[in-house]
Amino acid sequence: MLRIAGVLAVVALGLSAAHTKVNKHKPWIETSYHGVITENTDVVLLDPPLVALDKDAPIPYAGEICAFNIHGLEAPFEAVVLNGTSGEGQLRARGLVDCELQKEYTFIIQAHDCGSSSGGTEVKKSHKAVVHIQVNDVNEFAPVFREPEYRAAVTEGKIYDSILQVEATDQDCSPQYSQICNYQITTTNTPFAIDRNGNIRNTEKLSYDRQQQYEIQVTAWDCGQKRALHSVPVRIDVKPVCKPGWQDWNKRVDYEPGTGSKQLFPKMHLETCGGPLSSVRTTVELQTSHIGKGCDRETYSEKSLQKLCGASSGSTDLLPAPSAATNWTASLVTDSGRDSDLIFRFDGHQAANIPDWVVPQNLTDQFTVATWMKHGPSPGLRAEKETLLCNSDKTEMNRHHYSLYVHNCRLVFLLRRDFTQVDTFRPAEFHWKLEQICDKEWHYYVINVEFPVVTLYVDGVTYDPYLVTDDWPIHPTQIDVQLTVGACWQGGEVTKPQFTQYFRGSLSGLTIRPGKIESQKVISCLQACKEGLDINSLESLDKSIKFHFNPAQSILVMEGEDLEKVNAAVRKVSYINSRQFPTSGIRRLHISTAVQCFGEDTCITIPDIDAVVMVLQPSEPRITITGVERLNRPASDFRVPGGTALFKDLHLISTVTRADATTHHTARRPGVQEEIIHNLDYCDILVLGEELRSEQESLQLQRSALLGKHLDATNSTSGISIYGVDSMSNYEQVIRQVRYYSWRPGQLTDRRFRLTCSELNGRYTSNEFNLEVSALHSAEAREHVNHMVAPPQYMQVIHHPSMIQDLYPSHGSAMPSAGTVVIVLCIAALVTVVVLGIYRIHLTHQQEVKLAETAKEADETWDDSALTITVNPMENLKEPQAAEEEASEEEEEEEEEEEEDEDDDDDDEDDITSAESDDSEDEADVQLPRMQRPSNKGQNWDKTTISY
Repeated sequence: MLRIAGVLAVVALGLSAAHTKVNKHKPWIETSYHGVITENTDVVLLDPPLVALDKDAPIPYAGEICAFNIHGLEAPFEAVVLNGTSGEGQLRARGLVDCELQKEYTFIIQAHDCGSSSGGTEVKKSHKAVVHIQVNDVNEFAPVFREPEYRAAVTEGKIYDSILQVEATDQDCSPQYSQICNYQITTTNTPFAIDRNGNIRNTEKLSYDRQQQYEIQVTAWDCGQKRALHSVPVRIDVKPVCKPGWQDWNKRVDYEPGTGSKQLFPKMHLETCGGPLSSVRTTVELQTSHIGKGCDRETYSEKSLQKLCGASSGSTDLLPAPSAATNWTASLVTDSGRDSDLIFRFDGHQAANIPDWVVPQNLTDQFTVATWMKHGPSPGLRAEKETLLCNSDKTEMNRHHYSLYVHNCRLVFLLRRDFTQVDTFRPAEFHWKLEQICDKEWHYYVINVEFPVVTLYVDGVTYDPYLVTDDWPIHPTQIDVQLTVGACWQGGEVTKPQFTQYFRGSLSGLTIRPGKIESQKVISCLQACKEGLDINSLESLDKSIKFHFNPAQSILVMEGEDLEKVNAAVRKVSYINSRQFPTSGIRRLHISTAVQCFGEDTCITIPDIDAVVMVLQPSEPRITITGVERLNRPASDFRVPGGTALFKDLHLISTVTRADATTHHTARRPGVQEEIIHNLDYCDILVLGEELRSEQESLQLQRSALLGKHLDATNSTSGISIYGVDSMSNYEQVIRQVRYYSWRPGQLTDRRFRLTCSELNGRYTSNEFNLEVSALHSAEAREHVNHMVAPPQYMQVIHHPSMIQDLYPSHGSAMPSAGTVVIVLCIAALVTVVVLGIYRIHLTHQQEVKLAETAKEADETWDDSALTITVNPMENLKEPQAAEEEASEEEEEEEEEEEEDEDDDDDDEDDITSAESDDSEDEADVQLPRMQRPSNKGQNWDKTTISY
């Protein structure tokens, strides 16, 4: 047994030695491999293929390949043995490979044999081989443009090689799929082309006038012919050829009345196309010749304007509005124009003779002639004089005493003095040669005469005559003279008197003021424009900017050296209209610019520009007069000193309708009535029906009521006219003081008056406020008093309450005794007898004297304690005794009415204290109004005064 065991051990040792000798060689592989893998797959194609050889083959295990090991943990690959005997293997990815993340991989691979036995002992490794793997790309991404849109600008009239370049990218990793091989414009019919590099050019010259902007769509392809999913928009602006001029200004500027100064060009600037400038001079002109008389002026009447401007009184308007009193202008052609601005047009065939009662008499060495005139040259008639104003002989001779005419576009004023004034060779004709005379524009001419000096003002600017000719004075005669407007009257040395030297043009406001000349301040006020150019925030204007306005502020000149400062100055130019109700419509603007360059013979030219200011329609005011429309007063109220106030409860208001008005805090509904305050220029109180009878009645207005106001008034039998530019409150105060007075109230029945007011010479008028005044007589008056005031109980018993009130002025006194009543009745009878006696003594002509004396007693103080008895016989007496009793009763009734009227006056403004009453007690008069009443005996009642 021991022998067998030893043999087996020897055999085992022999076998082991035999196997060690079998695996004598290491596997062999290539030294390097190159592989390719397509992204998104796991199979790698190697060149050469992965094969390991072992020289120990075909010995089992020793000649077999068991594994390929990859060194490099980051490599996402693995190698597997496909056939251990042949040594064939395969390299594959452990997951999907993305070329965009990594295009190539490099790692080490090594082969292992199986060793010398199945246990894998004595395993041998091959040398290390380098493996290079390239990831092949797949065209999975489409081209994408770098910008969401492209913009470019070109100048018109040029062909560009490249306007701009678009660029697209592709996220694929390979050059084949990541490169863009083509671009294309997908918009049809465009004057543009694009090359493969994305450069866009124009194929024809572009025109700014034809099209200012183009928008095209561009797409791209990569080299794998994959198209971009979204096209890109390309906008190309066409700019005009750079032309020097003003930019960013509006052709129309709307002006809302009442908004003050408004900027005209808030964003405007001057484009110089890069040219250096040494100075810029800009002129802004506001053209308003088509508005009114040359611009927006106040359209009040001539006399209201003169009152407003503080002109001297006493001027005579030779061209008033046609009316019954001023009918000499009725035959002339009028052009009311806009906003009630009265204009007379003369076409060479019209003229007017001024009535003698209108013509100013006794022109002294000082007087003023003023007029608005619009005149142009008359082709073919240059040798003929055109007369505005002429004072010539009415008959027999043809001498011109003074005249104003145009001759060959020269203004000539002729003034021939009488021998009674001067007897030497003196200046007689004064000539002015001005462009304004024939420029077909409105101008205001004022001739101030301080003989022998004559000064002409045109639009407030003084001009001396360029030529003065002398002449002999005129010999005095008894020949009447004729003043004419629009021509000259030729009444002598001709077969038929006629007009000659007709005027061709327009006139307005022709006035003569004898004895005084106007100051330049007044003249400037009368012709002042209410609209013009302005500089907004003048204090912020740069000090280096020079500026100048013309007198009318219709032309503004600005000059500076720095372009930006000039731009800032021009942006401050504004329009302003100070009228509360301006004339609506267009005002044209003209801007001209001149530039100077640094030492260059030629410089850029800046074209002129034109714009308009649109003055919007102002909200029209509605002037409303309210008050008591029916006035019932006892007849005696109209006889008392000062008469009766007609419009004691008058109110004047004006409202406008706001169509679309808003405020910062609240929004108002359209159509809201809003009260406004503005001026008035006249109020007329007209008598309706029969005119006032001057010997019996009148309207009265104290001059003191006009003090401190810009108001004046005229009074006639047809009514009162209050005129002048003043506030509604001042007009209201004055109208309330208009009083109606009647010397014979017994003959007064009813009177009707109409009140109307105006703003801007009739442009806006009020409603017609009608007032009816009724006089209550006898029983009517007593009934009126009883209705208005509830009398004490004792007044209903006694038939003469007014007498009792006179005797007992205190309302709280005790009831008079019966004896007192008897005494009063006796006194009344006695007074009646006295009245009848006085009437028989006084003659008829003394009645009027007493009437005048009574009318003048406006300030007389009345005493309630005095006995005042008025006789008012209004009805026929059937017998003398009845007449006496009735007269006594009516005296007492009228005394009661006068007492009430005096109480009303005391309540208003003429309060009389008790001390004053006591002082005047001894001087009280008994007023007996003169009335005429038919009687059976044909007697007439007279008014007289008896003092006690």
